[in-house]
Amino acid sequence: MGLVYTNISLASPRNPTLKAIEIEALVDTGATTLCIPEHVAVQLQLPAIEQREVVTADGKSHLVSYVGPIEVKFENRTCFTGALVLGDSVLMGAIPMEDMDLVVHPREQKVMANPKSPNIPSAIVK
Repeated sequence: MGLVYTNISLASPRNPTLKAIEIEALVDTGATTLCIPEHVAVQLQLPAIEQREVVTADGKSHLVSYVGPIEVKFENRTCFTGALVLGDSVLMGAIPMEDMDLVVHPREQKVMANPKSPNIPSAIVK
């Protein structure tokens, strides 16, 4: 399938006077959380809530900051989540994807709202 990128907006709900950041994110359905680089956490003045241990693709363990809350917007969808601070680009994992009811269209290599529910995000809660 290849790499899939999409444009999202990141904002700080605790400080609405700060401008949202419009940014391109790598979409990874095999990852769990949202990951942001340090400069995004600084720009949005996101406080560190705690340290978390993560294992990267090379098998190494690292302690990284977990920050939040952070508001994520994609088209007509919004979610609030925390984010791990690491790397040099934004990575959007399965939790924000599921929360906003987004799907990856593999042939077109793009992210889109779930076509079964294009106007309102849906969720299974049973």
